[in-house]
Amino acid sequence: MARVKRGVIKNKKRKKILKLAEGFRAPYSTKKKFAKEALLHAFKYAYLGRKQKKRNFRKLWQVRINAGVRPYGLNYSKFIHLLKEKNINLNRKVLSEIAQNYPQVWEKLVEYVKS
Repeated sequence: MARVKRGVIKNKKRKKILKLAEGFRAPYSTKKKFAKEALLHAFKYAYLGRKQKKRNFRKLWQVRINAGVRPYGLNYSKFIHLLKEKNINLNRKVLSEIAQNYPQVWEKLVEYVKS
């Protein structure tokens, strides 16, 4: 059987891992063994971060909506309940944008929901 020299493939793999680990501290960006381990953790945290981002934005939208309805004598939960009763299907992202950027429209919406 012929001899197989693996230098090219081995170096390619190593380069690929170290390229992904660029910017990590100490051996985590220079040694393949450490970089591989660090990348496993980094990918895990990146995955979790993508889930947390969605949660955080929803919380932000809720806070903005709550702040927007307080001057009209309502709170967030009552406002959302009234919206559902009136069959207004706007999501929290859109509601928070309206509350923040379009005060006249927001005032009309809240008054309509209250009546």
